[in-house]
Amino acid sequence: MPPHEKPLAPRVQVIGHRGAPAFYPEHTLASYARAIDDGADFIEPDLVMTRDGVLVSRHENEIGGTTDVANHPEFADRKTTKRIDGHEVSGWFTEDFTLAELKTLRARERLPALRGTAHDGRFQILTFDEIIDFTAAESAIRGRVIGLIPEIKHSTYFRERGLPMETAVLTTLGAHAYTRTAPVEIQSFEIANLKFLHEKLGGADAHRQHPNMRLLQLIDTPDRRPYDVAASGSTLTYAQMMTPEGLRDVARYADAIGPPLEAIIPRTNENTLGTPTGLVHRAHAAGLEVHPYTFRPENRYLAREFQRGNDPNAAHTAGLIAQIRGFLAAGIDAFFTDDPAAGRAAVEDFASPQ
Repeated sequence: MPPHEKPLAPRVQVIGHRGAPAFYPEHTLASYARAIDDGADFIEPDLVMTRDGVLVSRHENEIGGTTDVANHPEFADRKTTKRIDGHEVSGWFTEDFTLAELKTLRARERLPALRGTAHDGRFQILTFDEIIDFTAAESAIRGRVIGLIPEIKHSTYFRERGLPMETAVLTTLGAHAYTRTAPVEIQSFEIANLKFLHEKLGGADAHRQHPNMRLLQLIDTPDRRPYDVAASGSTLTYAQMMTPEGLRDVARYADAIGPPLEAIIPRTNENTLGTPTGLVHRAHAAGLEVHPYTFRPENRYLAREFQRGNDPNAAHTAGLIAQIRGFLAAGIDAFFTDDPAAGRAAVEDFASPQ
């Protein structure tokens, strides 16, 4: 493996992870606007569905932690417990609400102890259509193309409830002039839905038929299995997907993988950055780009050598930039970050003559 792997991408892309949640609650208009203003190449809407089949942007279909639904007595009887991807989850779920009902709610900070609550109650839940329209308008104003990287959440779960998301995503993308030409990368932790999308986009001919569309296979921790795999009784793990053979299989239907940061450069016992695993090199050899997640600015998320002070909740932007640069040296092609301005600075600094 070369000491400094070169990216496959002609230009490393900065992805606003759910917008810019280091500054505003994730998946809100303010969060996406901040990400674009700070130089993100892509913004990321996580997609779930309403009872009436509308795609909306929330990190999960359970919304008790990211909206003020608990303060609405008219929805008190909607609180329930469900089994989501093999886990018992209690709360309120988007699939039990119409879009009109969800629009009466307001977003809350998902990590209030870390990032405060100053912006709670200010922003609506957004539909995928609204996010596309906003991105198109921002692109026109700024004179640069801004990509979208939607994640399909809990695909099997929603499909089993009569709410197949993949067709809805393609229909929505096709309904907007902007997303018929702007870069779009659809992502999922599951496999079958990405294979379905690959075929719908043209299979082996997908890149010619839809040159702006790409697919990203997300990778979870090594011992876990994609939920659709687990539900079918198969034993395939994410660790197996990261082997040379597994990566070649992924390359048959996807353009990139999205692993956690530790799959590229693990932490040592002292919480410093260790030695690169070689995953980027193996993925590149299979023809796959590598788009890891997630770079965050707070000390608690930084390796020890990039932290400043003793407060785990304090942000250290310079440390984040330095940490990102270590991964750029490992050859990543794009990356998700809660602070796109730091991501942009890291990329531009890394590309500048040293």
